Amino acid sequence: MPFKDGDAKKGANLFKTRCAQCHTLGEGEGNKIGPNLHGLFGRHTGQVEGFSYTDANKAKGIEWNNNTLFEYLENPKKYIPGTKMAFGGLKKEKDRNDLITYVPLSSFAFRDLLLTTQTASLPRRPNR
Repeated sequence: MPFKDGDAKKGANLFKTRCAQCHTLGEGEGNKIGPNLHGLFGRHTGQVEGFSYTDANKAKGIEWNNNTLFEYLENPKKYIPGTKMAFGGLKKEKDRNDLITYVPLSSFAFRDLLLTTQTASLPRRPNR
């Protein structure tokens, strides 16, 4: 089943409790145990500067969008065998939808966000 818009507020809580220990979202924030996720959508696997990826992550070659992230987050080790991400995944589709809805809103990574029709309802990046 593909991604569907979720609840960004619930996604924020999921990020805080399940992701923030290893990942950052803000522009210019450093990597932690996992790479910074700012600008994730439209980027290919294994491309954050200064982060040491496994060969499996570099070779996967997929572009992150709502649907690829939805599949990945269900079971990262199954989606990218050989990844060093020590996370069992989010089995509930609703949790994945909520988290994926939140991630671009929090980082304002909207440059390629209209990759799928499901993202059309998300707000535009505010002017600075």
